[in-house]
Amino acid sequence: MVGPKTHLLPLLLFLSALSFFSYYHSSLLISLSNPNPNLILHPQISNFTFIIKVLAYNRLDSLSRCLRSLAAADYLSDRVHLHLHIDHFPLAEDDPDRKLQESRRILDFVDGFEWKFGDKVVHYRTQNVGLQAQWLEAWWPSSDHEFAFVVEDDLEVSPLYYKYLKNLIVNYYYNSSNSRPYIYGASLQRPRFVPGKHGNKLQLDDSTRLFLYQLVGTWGQLLFPKPWKEFRLWYDKHKAKGIKPILNGMVTTGWYKKMGEKIWTPWFIKFIHTRGYFNIYTNFLHERALSVSHRDAGVNYGKTAGPDSHIFDESSLDLKFWDMQPLSDLKWYDFCFREIFPERVVVSLDELGSILDSVQKHNTVIVVSLFGAKEMIIRNLLCHFETLNMLNYVLIGPESELLFDLARRGHPVIATNRFLESVGAHKLISMKHSHVHMINEILVKVYVLQKCLQSGYSSWMVDGNMLPVSSDAFVESDHSYDFYIGKTSEFFFAGGLSSTRKVWDDDFISKFAMMVNSFLVTRQSISFGYVMAEILEQKKGVRVKNLDETSFGVRIDNSRVNQSLGDGKQVAFWSHDMASDLVQQRLQELGIWTVDDDFSCKAVICHQS
Repeated sequence: MVGPKTHLLPLLLFLSALSFFSYYHSSLLISLSNPNPNLILHPQISNFTFIIKVLAYNRLDSLSRCLRSLAAADYLSDRVHLHLHIDHFPLAEDDPDRKLQESRRILDFVDGFEWKFGDKVVHYRTQNVGLQAQWLEAWWPSSDHEFAFVVEDDLEVSPLYYKYLKNLIVNYYYNSSNSRPYIYGASLQRPRFVPGKHGNKLQLDDSTRLFLYQLVGTWGQLLFPKPWKEFRLWYDKHKAKGIKPILNGMVTTGWYKKMGEKIWTPWFIKFIHTRGYFNIYTNFLHERALSVSHRDAGVNYGKTAGPDSHIFDESSLDLKFWDMQPLSDLKWYDFCFREIFPERVVVSLDELGSILDSVQKHNTVIVVSLFGAKEMIIRNLLCHFETLNMLNYVLIGPESELLFDLARRGHPVIATNRFLESVGAHKLISMKHSHVHMINEILVKVYVLQKCLQSGYSSWMVDGNMLPVSSDAFVESDHSYDFYIGKTSEFFFAGGLSSTRKVWDDDFISKFAMMVNSFLVTRQSISFGYVMAEILEQKKGVRVKNLDETSFGVRIDNSRVNQSLGDGKQVAFWSHDMASDLVQQRLQELGIWTVDDDFSCKAVICHQS
């Protein structure tokens, strides 16, 4: 099984945001201004350990071919250890004498097999445990500098595989300016499979040598230590609580329902989906790969299917083979093989303009405020955006671990504080006020709204307490008004017509700030919608409509929901002070709570590009 280009925020600037995760390599980092593998194939990395984990069962010919290919590789004079994990045959099987003889032949072979590059360790099990336990129990990293390369016994590797992996580790794990904690390893198999149902066809142009893909590869997978430990602990927790790795919309979930605990990949896929992690893949021409599965008869294949690819050897080398491009130049794909663009964090007006141009759909942008919203409510909202294929949105919120986590998963976000500093907004209103978060939210909304209008885009301003349940929820159908203002929520719409832009003169933001300052003298709380309503009321000839949200949505409150989402209802909404657990309960009653206990979407929904 196998499994952006342009970042608006400069790479070094975003690295400061990653301090929220406190997940970086604080020692033994190699500073590389140019990640050129020809210069760094022999880095001096103390404590670096590379272990090959070979998973075997009862296929002596396959194992022999696999070990011969491993022994023929170039290991650069490094110490590389070989660990063989040999599963036992089921004790209840017929003809135990024949099974014992097969096992003895395998053990005699591995005992006599010479491994001159490091330690050879053989683990022969006392009972049959199957493929899941073979994988999961094969490795627990002893340090953050120990790496495992896992191969099943019907694999064959290229003589170049280790040099390539070592180069990749140096460039994407130890290079501090080119590593990410959410990359969990690298697969050397040829990419062929898209697990998301109705996903895009796996197509890559000939110039793409490396890319990132969420799917794990089981035919030659390099594992990084920290993510693997995370997975094992996550697995233990979910297994102990009886939680199954069900991820709707995935082909692999069907495999799990059929094969159960015989396979391990649905567990790892569910973990990766929860965390939003990625795997590095290679893409070589002419169906070549550094690791090839011969797909011999066994657990995965009822009969031998033959090699899936051609081995990449030295005769296939070209000048670009060793190139390791910066992560910022690589493409990233999710389980649907849809390209995503991580780390889109807006901190300036120019960056905002680029983001709006890239996300707008039919000249419309949805601006979602996350201020005051709980994480599980935000995650549920974004799951609905994915389900409805609503991609024309940008998120605004306070700078936090959550905001940057959303950005690295591909959601475009505006880092409010830094954005307002870059546009000089703090000169307009004193930030010493006790309600600084409220003021920041109001100001960032008005700047984003202005940029939308200047770009000719209609904009919908909504808070995290409004959940779309229809793809038509934020589609303008009545052009007889320039602005819509919600009666009870922060719902606001501004059309992208020229008549709307005329209202927005050069000093609109200054006037807006003056009104905010005046309100703060006499009021403890104000909102963007309230200020906009007041300022638009002073404008002559402006077409404004106060909109009753119940005309197109269902309001939920402390009472049990007694109405459905039918009859043209396009959103559900609630008050800001409603308890989040009660919101969850009401949304569950309506059948629109779509996240699990990990705050992860219960399903992968693919929309073909």
